[in-house]
Amino acid sequence: MKDNKLIIIISLGVVALLLAIGLLFIWFNLNESKEETRMVQMQAQEMQEIIALEQEEMLNDLQEVQMLYEEEKSKVISNDSLLVKLEKEQLRTQQLLEELQNTRATNAAEIKRLKKELKTLREVLADYTKQIDSLYRENTELKNENTKLIAVKKKVEKEKIELEKEKKVLEEKVDIAAQLDATNIEIKMLRSNGKQTNNIKRAKQICVSCTISRNVTASTGDKVAYVRIMQPNGEPLIKGYSNTFKYQNRDMSYSMCKEFEFTSEKLDLEFYWNIEETLQKGNYRAYIFVDGNMIGEGSAEIE
Repeated sequence: MKDNKLIIIISLGVVALLLAIGLLFIWFNLNESKEETRMVQMQAQEMQEIIALEQEEMLNDLQEVQMLYEEEKSKVISNDSLLVKLEKEQLRTQQLLEELQNTRATNAAEIKRLKKELKTLREVLADYTKQIDSLYRENTELKNENTKLIAVKKKVEKEKIELEKEKKVLEEKVDIAAQLDATNIEIKMLRSNGKQTNNIKRAKQICVSCTISRNVTASTGDKVAYVRIMQPNGEPLIKGYSNTFKYQNRDMSYSMCKEFEFTSEKLDLEFYWNIEETLQKGNYRAYIFVDGNMIGEGSAEIE
């Protein structure tokens, strides 16, 4: 009987031990499963955080790329095809930006695809930047060359104007040098016997005399000298208004004229006016013209 009790006690002990071992095994497995679950959750959370950081970084990169495309567009001058390409890539950047903003942080595959797209956009941008920089350098060189050409043109035009001025001044000097010059101009009142008088009532003629100076630059040949006498009242002394000559593109009346031959040497000339009218006392002036130029003037006070 005692042996049976012992066997029962031993059996119960073994069962209890086995039960304890089984419970311990189950507890150990449960703890291990919880730890694995916790580790998986931690890894998933870390991955989610990494993806979220990559997403934020890509958002910043896309915004930067979009801004860079805008900057490159502002550099494009007179190249419509390149501008269209830039606008197309900028639109693609905007689309990627919107896709990224709508993509869940846990979608690693989508993030990877967008990162690849971003890399392509940067490569395309780098290629366009090279093209634009090259065009910019060419435009700058053309502008500099154009500026130099404009400066040279202005310089040439300025020199041309200066030369024209110098030429005009020289021509004027030549024209002046080529003009005849009348000196020793005298106005005398003559009586009927040819003697000089200062009494206007006794005078029968007015004599205007002058000397044409020597001038080797003036043209030689037959010429006509015109004398215009101005009375004290400011009226010209003339026989009729039909007696005119050209002076400064207009017809001017003259008192007397005389043909003469100019040989470059000094020459004395005399002009006579027969007095048929009543003359006033006062200052008389005589102007002498040759070749359309006034070459001298003189005056006399007549009593």
